[in-house]
Amino acid sequence: MKNKPTYSADKLQALVEKVSLEDFGRPFMHRAIWNRRLRTTGGRFHSPSCKLDFNPRILDRYDEDLLTQVIRHELCHYHLYREGQGYRHGNWDFKELLKEVGGIDYVPDLLDPSERKLYYYRCQCCHQVYERERRIVKSRIVCGLCLGGLVQVEGPEAGLKGS
Repeated sequence: MKNKPTYSADKLQALVEKVSLEDFGRPFMHRAIWNRRLRTTGGRFHSPSCKLDFNPRILDRYDEDLLTQVIRHELCHYHLYREGQGYRHGNWDFKELLKEVGGIDYVPDLLDPSERKLYYYRCQCCHQVYERERRIVKSRIVCGLCLGGLVQVEGPEAGLKGS
């Protein structure tokens, strides 16, 4: 995409340090890096090392404002962990700090539709078609309507051909 800002690793580090001081009043003392292996999440906090990873797709698909909100989210994990408070998503401390600093709970979809691989399964009894992003273990999963067994099919239309 054209006219999108590019961030080097040093510029990302500086932005995280700036957001930490301005929004939390505390310094960020560890490393923030880009991680291209992140697919659907905007960022990740590593609790033992206190390192932060960020998905570069945020800037590819969206803007700097969303990146700043994701940085706030990850810094909530970081600062709460360092203070020995509840730093996980379900903790009250995390939810309150995230609301206070204006972080984002979830990032919008970061994958292009062309990158998304879908798997289709059809019930052998009622022929209901299920669409999944991950493969399922057919011996463990049954149809939610009739408890019939599932078979993998090529696409949503293929599920109807074998009726």
